[in-house]
Amino acid sequence: MDPTTWQAPFLVVVGALFIIVMLRANATYWLGRAIVAGTGRSRFSRVLDSRAYAVGARWINRWGAPAVALSFLTVGIQTMVNLAAGVARMPMRRYIPSVTVGSIMWAFLYGTVGFAGFIAVKRLWFINPPLTIAAGILMVAVLSIMLVRKRVTRIATAEAIPRESTPDEAV
Repeated sequence: MDPTTWQAPFLVVVGALFIIVMLRANATYWLGRAIVAGTGRSRFSRVLDSRAYAVGARWINRWGAPAVALSFLTVGIQTMVNLAAGVARMPMRRYIPSVTVGSIMWAFLYGTVGFAGFIAVKRLWFINPPLTIAAGILMVAVLSIMLVRKRVTRIATAEAIPRESTPDEAV
């Protein structure tokens, strides 16, 4: 579903993308509110234990409503930020303007350059499949190195912080 290939005027494409993302984001927000309202004992409550949700919740706790709008400029975090906003029961007077701004940004991005990366990979594949595979392997290797370094740094930092003793240990 590449919006750059839709046979429609640009503003119609952006409008359709805006409606799609508004529906998805608001559904995620209301799912978060439902989880807190009583479905916490259902299978949906597992989402609240995920690492992705923890990141979304940190965004909401740190930046509040602007985090919702900014999350639309990321890949992979916007759903969890909207879910966290629902779980936190962010007031609608703050959520609606923020999700609207974010949805507008997302619609314009995807309506213009959102699929440019996929198009570039597709064109490179037709020109030189081995180069495409090599580029993919290189990207996976770089990403793996970055993740390993981040984990090693996190472990080293955790080990460097002195552990506080509890009152029971002091006795």
